[in-house]
Amino acid sequence: MVYNSGKLVTTKLSFSAIALGSNLGDSRAILEAALRKLDQTLGVTVKLCSSWYKTAPVGPPQADYINGCALLEVQLSPQKLLETLLGIEQEFGRVRQEHWGPRTLDLDLLLFDDLILQTPELQIPHPRMRQRAFVLVPLVEIAPDWVEPVSGQSIFQLVQKLDCSGVKLLSDTSLVGFTK
Repeated sequence: MVYNSGKLVTTKLSFSAIALGSNLGDSRAILEAALRKLDQTLGVTVKLCSSWYKTAPVGPPQADYINGCALLEVQLSPQKLLETLLGIEQEFGRVRQEHWGPRTLDLDLLLFDDLILQTPELQIPHPRMRQRAFVLVPLVEIAPDWVEPVSGQSIFQLVQKLDCSGVKLLSDTSLVGFTK
């Protein structure tokens, strides 16, 4: 472990997958700015970003979302990565008022290497990712062979089991600075 600029950074390099979503404000600009902020964070490198997708909301009536996924190379513990994601959400105006309600920014930690973790604050893999087309469709674009450790199935296998008709690719999804 290394303590650098006020952040606990591990010397071990890990890979993580996150989901991003927004349906308030200029969602696409918010998502892209959040990725840039994450990439500038000590111990985090954004390696790959999916295309952006328009998706129907889950929960109460609200506007459609823009969703995507990113692969990260991290030198943070899963808990520190979660804290980082929650801090970035707050910086972008995330207010938790209504369960599954509208939001400026949602950053979910999906996978962390092949780790299975269950604490009161954090579950890895994300407990509902296998049922969510708005997560698996962008994730299969950038990590089709990643094996979800609870099911033992690849992301490609998992997405085949879902109705993905509500997940629509946005026409212009180029993202400057991150390989696709």
